[in-house]
Amino acid sequence: MTKNKAKPFIHPTAVVEEGAKLGAGVQVGPYCHIGPHVVLKEGVQVISHAVITGFTEVGENTKIYPFASLGGSPQFIGYDNEPSKIIIGKNNLIREHVTIHPGTKKGGMLTRIGDSCMIMVACHIAHDCRVGNGVIMANNATLGGHVTVGDFAIIGGLSGIHQNVRLGQGCIIGGLSGVEGDVIPYGSVLGNRARLCGLNLVGLKRQGVSRQDIHGIRTAYRLLFANEGTLAERMEDVVGLFKKDPYVMQIVKFLKENGTHNLRPLCLPE
Repeated sequence: MTKNKAKPFIHPTAVVEEGAKLGAGVQVGPYCHIGPHVVLKEGVQVISHAVITGFTEVGENTKIYPFASLGGSPQFIGYDNEPSKIIIGKNNLIREHVTIHPGTKKGGMLTRIGDSCMIMVACHIAHDCRVGNGVIMANNATLGGHVTVGDFAIIGGLSGIHQNVRLGQGCIIGGLSGVEGDVIPYGSVLGNRARLCGLNLVGLKRQGVSRQDIHGIRTAYRLLFANEGTLAERMEDVVGLFKKDPYVMQIVKFLKENGTHNLRPLCLPE
């Protein structure tokens, strides 16, 4: 693929501070403010009235809409102006009024967002979050600090994700949900406070997962969250039956990392 060799375009009303690095083909629209430590890679578009500051790096062909604010100080009392970072991947859509905050000493000094995500209007990604590839956050969805979001997760509008929660790959969070516990890969949760209510079957189909594999995931799900025995015992049974199934074993791995003695909160069926 031929790379874009066009020089950056900066609108006369925009402020791009000395030290900022703009790649080929970058467009900075009217009334934007780009700070001195910002890196905008090739093809980034900042449409208008957006603020990008701090040690923020934006990947190729990402599009940032009006009134987004990236890189401002995190909403964390212990923050002491340390030079923490935001790294955003390529081909993302960051819509109007989105806020994304950098990391802190407590969280590794980094907030990271992967590639090809859609972050809709007025979403918030707090300090030290790790967001995977292909994630969709609908309008006004909010991530507290230190949240981890797996690839292809979908977070419904007006949902709030509590700090330190993990959202597994391919899961879906229903709109208006308050999520206090970890969500298994491919799980579907809904409600206030949100509880596991099934699998994200639509998401699995969109990712091209075969009908046979989906059937295996559903069977394992029913076994894992049956009423008999403990979760640890049910996990052992599932491993014995599905140890060669990569989708099921991803769920099992997630649960083992969670801990089988409620060391971390987990969204479970009611």
